[in-house]
Amino acid sequence: MSKVEDFLTKEEEQEIVEAIRVAEKNTSGEIRIHIEKTTSKAAFDRALEVFHELKMNETQRQNGVLIYLAVADKKFVICGDKGINDVVSEDFWDTTKEVMAAQFKTGNFKQGLIDGITKAGHQLSTNFPWEENDTNELSNEISKG
Repeated sequence: MSKVEDFLTKEEEQEIVEAIRVAEKNTSGEIRIHIEKTTSKAAFDRALEVFHELKMNETQRQNGVLIYLAVADKKFVICGDKGINDVVSEDFWDTTKEVMAAQFKTGNFKQGLIDGITKAGHQLSTNFPWEENDTNELSNEISKG
């Protein structure tokens, strides 16, 4: 799996976008997926860079969550903004990564991403429930590098 385009089918991408839409339906939080082939930086450093490039640090309640994947490097990172990081348990992102990694190990990347989105969405809806004036601040589409 060396090309970003080969990582997910168009149908799988649409299922992931739909999972993001469903997860965000009950929260003011924002979830994004970014996929790229490789990174010359530490995966976490690159994820933070992408977080800012996608303007995820500009959400009103600081509750954006990015799932970043470098597919050829077989690395992925989940990073949340200050608002969500302040309210989830210390091991929340690690346990979310473990749920995703279990699927990734069997080659089921779509389901791993959906499981991560669902888990993050549940925490977001618990801590940042949807309110009447909430808007979808960021695209649900998968970004690629």
